[in-house]
Formats: sequence, C-alpha cells, structure tokens
Amino acid sequence: MSSGFKNKNREWRGDRLMVYYFTSDNHFGHKAIIEYCGRPFKNTKQMDTEMIKRWNSTVSNNDTVFHLGDFGGWNNFSKMKKKLNGNIILIKGNHDPSSESIVRELKIKHGGIIWTLVHNPTETDATNVICGHVHEYWKIKRIKNKTFVNVGVDVWDFYPVTINQILKAIAAPIIVTT
Repeated sequence: MSSGFKNKNREWRGDRLMVYYFTSDNHFGHKAIIEYCGRPFKNTKQMDTEMIKRWNSTVSNNDTVFHLGDFGGWNNFSKMKKKLNGNIILIKGNHDPSSESIVRELKIKHGGIIWTLVHNPTETDATNVICGHVHEYWKIKRIKNKTFVNVGVDVWDFYPVTINQILKAIAAPIIVTT
C-alpha cells in the first residue's frame, strides 16, 4: 500500500499525520452498477482496479475513511479492505451484510457543526447529513434548514473526499439548469 505522498488536507494527531475521508456506494464487484449508474467502466475488474487506484492515491495508511454504505457485494468487505489504504469505518448500507457492519448512523463534530453520517438520507431527521445511497442523482441538496451531502463515488469522480472538499462544495453557488 502506498502512503508516502503529501496532501494539504493532512493534520497531525499525536505523533502521526492523518486525514478523515468520506465515501459511499463503491459497489466493488457489482456488475449491474456499471449500467445502472452509467459508470465509465467496461467491467467490474476495470471498475474495481480504478477505484482502488484512486482511493490509494488519496488515502494513506494513517488516514481514516468513513464509508457510508454499499461497499461491495456480499462478503466482499474483508477481501477488498486488504487492498485499500486507511482505517475504514463502515456504516451499513442496504447492500452490506449485517456481519460486516452493525453501525447504521454516526455523528461527528467539525467546526462547531454536528454532522450525521448515514447511508440513506431519508433515514434521519438530522439537519446536517453526509450520506450515500442516491448515487449520481445529486451532490448537495438543501431542503429548508437541512443540508444533505452525497459522498457517493458517482458524484466525486470515484475518489474519497475530505470535510474541506465537502464544505467547499456546500459553499459553491448552486446552478440550476432547465
């Protein structure tokens, strides 16, 4: 696993440099997802290889990745986890077996804001939500006083993202085309 690169998003934690990343909906090994989401891959081998490459070019072994569900096919987590950099915290998605993760929702605090991490955005009443499940349909969604951020690989060019990338996307003007 590669880990010797510089990244401006890194921060010191004790005696080691680390970053927190967020991602969702890789669906490693899932052939139908290529057609379902219009992914630019010929087959699952090409898709998995490219997503592993992008993950490992971004995430070091010291980093933590919050994976917000639908990691891969049944019983694929243990096998694929060995190929990926970082410490992975898996939040259960609707395609993840219960044996791989029992965590359904997690809360983190950043910059004074409490963020709820959950796979399906409809399964929480939280105000600030980082989620997956919706694939390519939207990246940022605002409904009244609520903010939803989709960290699914389909809208982030198949890379895990940092909280700074998320905050930058939220701050960007939303362009609506008709």
